[in-house]
Amino acid sequence: MRQTALRNRADQVGNSTRQRIVAVQFEGKRAVLAQFVSAFTRAILMVVLVAMPAMILPGVSSDSAQIALLISLFAAALVFIEYFATYPSIIEFRYAPPFNRLRYASVFLTVFVLASIARNGTDPSLWTGLLTSLGQLVGAALDFPYSPVRLVLATLPAGTDLAEISFVRAAAGLSYALSLLSLLLFYFMVRVLEWPARNGAFNVWVNLPLFDPTAGGDVLPRLNRDGRLNIALGFLLPFLFPAFIHTISDLFNTLQLTHPQTLIWTVILWAFFPAGLVMRGVAMIRIAAMIDENRKRAYAVAQGLQPV
Repeated sequence: MRQTALRNRADQVGNSTRQRIVAVQFEGKRAVLAQFVSAFTRAILMVVLVAMPAMILPGVSSDSAQIALLISLFAAALVFIEYFATYPSIIEFRYAPPFNRLRYASVFLTVFVLASIARNGTDPSLWTGLLTSLGQLVGAALDFPYSPVRLVLATLPAGTDLAEISFVRAAAGLSYALSLLSLLLFYFMVRVLEWPARNGAFNVWVNLPLFDPTAGGDVLPRLNRDGRLNIALGFLLPFLFPAFIHTISDLFNTLQLTHPQTLIWTVILWAFFPAGLVMRGVAMIRIAAMIDENRKRAYAVAQGLQPV
C-alpha cells in the first residue's frame, strides 16, 4: 500500500511538472508569435508609408513604381528584423512607446497631405483642394525673410513657374508646421505625461542601442551633452539643409524639387530628420534626469540606513 501511494504521489508530481513545462513552452511560443505579428504589422505599415506617393500620385511611371516598391521592401525588411530580434541594433526607444509611433504618424500624415496636394494639380477634388488651400495658407504664413521655408524656396532655379513655387511653398510650410507640432506633442508627453516613467523601468542599453553607457566617464554628463548636441543640430539643420541641396543641384544638376515624388521625400527629410534629432535630444536629457533622480533617492535611502 505504501509503495502504491508513493508511486501515485510520484505520478502526480511528474504530471504537474510536465504540465508546467508544457505551459511554459506554450507561453514561449505565444510570445514569439505575438512578436512576429507585431514586427510583421510594422513592416506592412512601412511598405504603405514608402509606397504611398506612388499610389496616390497620378501618372507615375512603371520605373518609379518599381523603385518605390524596392525601397519599401528594403525598409520593411529592416523594420521587421529590428522588431523581431530580441535586442534592437539601430531603432531606438523600441520599448518606450509612443516615441516611434509619434514619429511614424507624423511622417505618414505629412506624406499623405503632400501627395494629396500634388494630386490636386492634375486630378482636383474637394478634399485635395481643401488641403491645397490649407497648405498655401500655412506656407504663406511661414514664408518670411530668413525662415526655413524661404530658404527652401531659394533653392529653386531661376525662372521657375509661379504654380510650382506655390506648390513648393505649400509643401515646405505644411511639413515644417507638422514637424513643429510633433515636437510640441512630444514635449507635452515628457513634461505632463512623464514619459517614459509610466511605461515602467527604462533600460538604457535596449532603448538606446547606439549609445554605449559603459564607454568612458559618467553616463549623466554624456547623456546631457549628447542631448544638447542633438537639439542644437535639430534646430540648425532646417537652415543648413537648403544650402546643401542648392550646392548639390549646382554641381550635379540632378535634383529637381518641382518633381512631386522628389519634392515629397526631400521635404520630409528636411523637416522631420531635424525634428527627430530634437526629439532624441529631449528624450536623452529626460533619461538623464530620471537617472539622476534615482541616484539621489538611492543615496537618501542609504544615508537614512546608516547608524547614528
